[in-house]
Amino acid sequence: MAEPESTVLNTAVKQKDPSEALVIAVTTRAIFNLEKEHKLYLEKGKEEYTRHQQANQDKPLPPGTAFAFIQAVQYVNKKILESNPAEKDLFDILVLSNNSPESGTRIINSTKRYGLEISKFCFVSDEDSTQYLKSHRVKLFLSADRRDVCNALRRGVSAALVFQQEVQAPSTPLRVVFDGDAVLFSDETDQVFQEQGLEGAVQYEKAMEAVPMGEGPLKAFAMHLGKMCKKFSQEESPIRTYLVTARSGRDMGIRAIKTLREWGLAIDEAFFMDGAPKGPILAQIQPHIFFDDGLHNIRGAQDVGVPSAWVP
Repeated sequence: MAEPESTVLNTAVKQKDPSEALVIAVTTRAIFNLEKEHKLYLEKGKEEYTRHQQANQDKPLPPGTAFAFIQAVQYVNKKILESNPAEKDLFDILVLSNNSPESGTRIINSTKRYGLEISKFCFVSDEDSTQYLKSHRVKLFLSADRRDVCNALRRGVSAALVFQQEVQAPSTPLRVVFDGDAVLFSDETDQVFQEQGLEGAVQYEKAMEAVPMGEGPLKAFAMHLGKMCKKFSQEESPIRTYLVTARSGRDMGIRAIKTLREWGLAIDEAFFMDGAPKGPILAQIQPHIFFDDGLHNIRGAQDVGVPSAWVP
């Protein structure tokens, strides 16, 4: 039987209504750079790790890959509440951790020191902490553990694997970049491409042009972002969304655009790269997070200092 989770509420933060909010769960290793501590945990075990965290509980952890994303999300909440103080459709951030509450004190102290608006800390001693995502109504889960991410996706929760990297904190507004196939859209065309090559994929897309593509693992999250954007005019929106896809615009762009239109999902900018590297355009956009299913694209993004999350 699964061990119960221990949830600590951050009373300094106004609690959101999870039935209305866009709930994002992040693990401690996604939001902070805990590589040194994680190495200690793997080499010396849980007790030594807990001792280290308790001894350093007042020393803030350095920011990790998802840190700037959480800060930008907080900025969006501020802008939404400025325009409507009664609004309940806000981002709600919770930290999901395999730490014990004793070793988690440093994590709570770090978030408070940086002024991060995190409402709940869930310390789970069970091996598979993703079983608690649905009960918290999580719409997006970011983790530095591949098994966690795969488990979350199997449970029907949008999820992505965050790689630890040095990140330049970009300025606001919140900028989110999505890849197309196997991220926003289903991987049906990717499968045709694997079996029949580029020519076969192009023919398939032309034949299917009027049929919207299936949903990808991050569609639900993108749709909720789109709903938030509609509260503002395009000029004043604190959120900007981008599609950066390897598809060519000429042969395979029309179906992607028609699918977005069918979904009612307005994307601020779309780039059809025709197989060219995505790094240069990502360096220009400077997103707070970039979602892609291709590890080569993730590496290209990391090379230009863009916070990246892999959708396996």
